[in-house]
Amino acid sequence: MADVFDDDENETEQTVSLNEYLEQVEHQELEADLVLGGDEGKECTYAKGYMKRQAIFSCLTCAPDGNGGVCTACSLSCHDGHEIIELWTKRKFKCDCGNSKFGAGYCKLLPSKDSENEENAYNQNFKGKYCTCGRPYPDPDAEEQVEMIQCCICEDWFHEEHLGHESTNEVKIPVDEEGEPLYEDLICHKCSSICSFLHLYPPTIWASDKEHAATPSKEKDVAATPSKEKDVVSAPFASGSSSKLEDGTSDIRDADPAAVPDVNAKSPHDDKDVVLGEKSVTCLLGVDLSATELASEKSQPMFLAKNWREALCGCAKCSDFYAKKGISYLLDKEDSIAEYERMAKQKRDEKMQQQEGAELNLLNNLGHVEKLEILSGINDMKDEIRSFLQNYDASKPITSNDIHQVFENLKKRRRMD
Repeated sequence: MADVFDDDENETEQTVSLNEYLEQVEHQELEADLVLGGDEGKECTYAKGYMKRQAIFSCLTCAPDGNGGVCTACSLSCHDGHEIIELWTKRKFKCDCGNSKFGAGYCKLLPSKDSENEENAYNQNFKGKYCTCGRPYPDPDAEEQVEMIQCCICEDWFHEEHLGHESTNEVKIPVDEEGEPLYEDLICHKCSSICSFLHLYPPTIWASDKEHAATPSKEKDVAATPSKEKDVVSAPFASGSSSKLEDGTSDIRDADPAAVPDVNAKSPHDDKDVVLGEKSVTCLLGVDLSATELASEKSQPMFLAKNWREALCGCAKCSDFYAKKGISYLLDKEDSIAEYERMAKQKRDEKMQQQEGAELNLLNNLGHVEKLEILSGINDMKDEIRSFLQNYDASKPITSNDIHQVFENLKKRRRMD
């Protein structure tokens, strides 16, 4: 354990307080669990089919054309030491490891697989490129790495300055005073035409910095950060692809004026009988989306408020419209990143409770002598740390030499015993 604090002799020793170190470790563990969705990486997910959402990786060593993706377990067992790109999560994806995409390579965990997963979708992210600028992340030519934002439709990632339809367009992103996002999802300007029907809904589905100025976000999203592991090219993760449609946004043409919803009317999600993902009998919009022509001068990115999907109409006609557009997943609660992270946190909590229970059972099953030895060791460490903290100047940071000294003192105490 003491080796964790060893420093490179050629580098300046970095110092950090004990609380800062523990907080950093906790943050990294939480971030990893949220990205992996609670997947421990022990089994290939291929047998589960096209999963609603899972963590996916691209191996440029085995598939340099960027046309293959592997699950967490395969990235660890079959592609260790390879040039791996993290794609964060991907919807409706089946592990490619060992199929025709990987040539002579085979899957060590599950060798028997179809030669190709026809429903998988791939885009430039699998080659390590992102945004309309097609730059990598991290960008070796950039002086400072700028955080990117993911589109919930195409799942590509975009720089803030490239979100407009034209490079001269300035897009205002809804954030609070601390710069934290006030939106749950982004639909990029490339995909906004696919979701032009959203303009028919009440304005409550849109995120607004004015609306939330006095109500900061309660939960902070875990941003994508570069991986620390060797041989891994970290990326702001993305997957999938979408095709541009010619229909635009905003104006309603060839529709019955009486059928156009009143923006001042109650929000669709106020109806208690509406359940996300289930078909309702009555259309909440009162408009046949398939027969309604929507058009606009130019496409703009959309920032959606928290729980905006719950406002979507799930009637038969609207559901058929979503299916034709290829966006039926918007009615699936488990598709959203917010729900994916919520389930990941739940799995993490359950896992920690199980570990605590296992440790307690282990202690209870030990003999009297073994229990005393373990408890004695714990008390020795607590006493040594307490003694160190009592005699240490709290205004100074704790260095690796200090930690080494704590362990040396513990060794001396054991030799004396």
